[in-house]
Amino acid sequence: MKLAISGASGKTGFRIAEESLKAGHQVLLLLRKGSIVPETLKSCDQKIIDLSEDKGIDNALRGYEALIIATGARPSIDLTGPARVDAFGVKKQVASCQRMGVKRLVLVSSLCAGRFLHPLNLFGLILIWKRIGENALETSGLDWTVIRPGGLTEKEDGLSQEAIFYTGPDEQEEAYIPRRLVARACVEALNTQSSIGKIIEITSSPDTSPTTMKKAIEDFVQKPS
Repeated sequence: MKLAISGASGKTGFRIAEESLKAGHQVLLLLRKGSIVPETLKSCDQKIIDLSEDKGIDNALRGYEALIIATGARPSIDLTGPARVDAFGVKKQVASCQRMGVKRLVLVSSLCAGRFLHPLNLFGLILIWKRIGENALETSGLDWTVIRPGGLTEKEDGLSQEAIFYTGPDEQEEAYIPRRLVARACVEALNTQSSIGKIIEITSSPDTSPTTMKKAIEDFVQKPS
């Protein structure tokens, strides 16, 4: 698949790019000016984009089949960042996909997206803006999946002993997951037809029984509400 990844120099984004390469995808890194990527991604095509400029995003996505959105507001004293990046920046990317014929989208969002009474909202109402970004996918008419990870860790060791716990939306509140497993979940979503049109929450634990995203979706879709 010809796959573009925005936010590809971020802590989750570069791992998504690495896992995408392992899966055999042709990867384009969409980067903000001044971004630095690890040596493992130096072979990938790269394009600099500004999330406020439609033309640049359109040109970058021309000819691509899928986009994984891993952009996210950086911690800052500028509390407008979450609105600009997690809401309006996502909307810009979705609109570009619509114009350029990119049918498949995966968005990395956050557990508790949309909740108002949450400590993370002290940082520019970040969860509110993330939910607005999610809604841009839901109303796009495209083949979308939203991945909502729990608290992100940098853990890279012992991941073979740690399995992903998948649920539908608004079922998990507080647990953690290594960024590497988030990256693998994003790539798995591309190949899981039943993930289209779904919000999937993910955390992980050594106590979780291993399963596939496809099987997990079958289980939580059939679960009585």
